[in-house]
Amino acid sequence: MLNTETPSTQHPQLDLYPVADLVAALVDDQAQALQAVKAASASISAAVEAMTPRIAAGGRLVYVGAGTSGRLGILDSVELYPTFSWPHERAVALLAGGLGAMFEAVEGAEDDRNKGATDLRLLYPSYNDVVLLVAASGTTPYVLGALQAARAVGALTIGIANNAGTPLLAGADIAICLDTGAEVISGSTRLKAGTAQKVVLNTLSSALMVRLHKVYGNLMVDLHPTNAKLTERAISLAMRVTGADADAARNALDACQYQIKTAIVMLLKKQSAPDAQALLDHHTGNLRAALQ
Repeated sequence: MLNTETPSTQHPQLDLYPVADLVAALVDDQAQALQAVKAASASISAAVEAMTPRIAAGGRLVYVGAGTSGRLGILDSVELYPTFSWPHERAVALLAGGLGAMFEAVEGAEDDRNKGATDLRLLYPSYNDVVLLVAASGTTPYVLGALQAARAVGALTIGIANNAGTPLLAGADIAICLDTGAEVISGSTRLKAGTAQKVVLNTLSSALMVRLHKVYGNLMVDLHPTNAKLTERAISLAMRVTGADADAARNALDACQYQIKTAIVMLLKKQSAPDAQALLDHHTGNLRAALQ
């Protein structure tokens, strides 16, 4: 029996707990997710190192999963655009059962290995694509089908699972095993197994974006201001880096369609928007190099 499916021995009378004890048991069990992620740090680092050159060369991030794992992949993919101005077409997610399964479970979809392979092939994967395959069990047929199709074209495959020695981890180029063990509610991998997956996906995509020069210091200087809050954040970031006042920061951002890095170069180098953008392009978007 898979570790994630094994009944927990810690709380066999969980249904009898008072609410305070019930909450404590659930929260304490979630803490183990972070320990599992920390134990996999070396594999996560290897994945970031392997991902970066392929994505820098024009590859896409492709997320594949079923159920909770697939929904977490979609969540990570859609958040990259407002956070890092990452193009939608370069962060694609496949969910067993289609996008409708985001809101309502599609029973049996995860068991169709051929569909996983077909869905992946329809994206026309290439060598520079990075395919992030997520399955708590490590045995989900839909995900294994996508893995097979990705491997066939030489795309980089990163398997993320919560059970060691499973086909997904054995077949992926880089295996990230999150050994979260038995769930406090037996078999419910939406709990700490899912939490560990969420942390890893956040870490992989965020570290990748840092390596691609979309962060200056620890500031998200490549965000896309899609609402009033992010517009104000863009102004604040430009002010923080340059020391300019709000009006100067806003004027610079207006002149470059709210490209924060471009506005920062404009303010610090006293350049026009086209010249600032050209300087950034020369340094492949590396703000630190452009300013030096």
